[in-house]
Amino acid sequence: MDPKINDLYSEYRDGNLDRRLFLKKLALLAGGTAAAYSILPVLEGSRASAAIPAGNQADLLTEMITYPGGSGDVMAFMARPSGNKKLPAVIVIHENRGLVRHIKDVTERMAAEGFLALAPDANSPLGGTPEDDEDKGRSMMRELDQEKTVEDFVAAVKYLDTHPLSTGKVGCMGFCWGGGMTNKVAVNAPELDASVPYYGSQPDPEDVPKIKAAVLAHYAGDDERINAGIEEFEKAMKDAGIEYTIYMYEGAKHAFNNDTNPERYHEQAAKLAWERTVKFFKEKLG
Repeated sequence: MDPKINDLYSEYRDGNLDRRLFLKKLALLAGGTAAAYSILPVLEGSRASAAIPAGNQADLLTEMITYPGGSGDVMAFMARPSGNKKLPAVIVIHENRGLVRHIKDVTERMAAEGFLALAPDANSPLGGTPEDDEDKGRSMMRELDQEKTVEDFVAAVKYLDTHPLSTGKVGCMGFCWGGGMTNKVAVNAPELDASVPYYGSQPDPEDVPKIKAAVLAHYAGDDERINAGIEEFEKAMKDAGIEYTIYMYEGAKHAFNNDTNPERYHEQAAKLAWERTVKFFKEKLG
């Protein structure tokens, strides 16, 4: 496969190209419209085949729930170990395509580590993310009221803080768009105990002192746009006396944790970041 085609597909998957422009460019690279449409299933198939199993989750309980948010009832995927033991809670925030199967897998993986894990769907006000149409999920997210969306995710902290199966300790993690939202949750939810943004846009420096949670931030070495804000973010956290750790994963691209995207997935970085994240949550929420 021509590397230019893989790069083009990654650009499309990241939301930087709409489908019409992507197919037009793909046709130019492939040598025609028919060739482009013959290549597309290969690209999408290779992405799906990259997914790794989440491990043994036979003892997990999963369900879709709703909780009250700023925009109304918010739909969310919940996963937890079986039994009635109170557990520390973790919010998992999706990328810019809504609550897709990959994020549900991540939520199950976090539950398997011993947490009450909850993945809200930002598209709840619009009826929820379609199960089999990521393009639709992404376009729906562009229609959202951003202020209400922040309120929806902040409300998840309060929901888990008082959940009968929660210890009252709550952490939040998110990827790409969800990494930026994780930072916004940390700014707006003083009761949050731990925050783990993965390659997320940073909050405004003047808002950083509002953060009360400990912060563990993961960044990809090959991510110029997002990384441009690290220095200012770190200075603001240091000046505010916030407990923080920043890790940079050299050789990894933006979205390196997404194991359904072979053009972006970086196994070594993803596994190391996950180990660090689980350890951090167990320390801060235990």
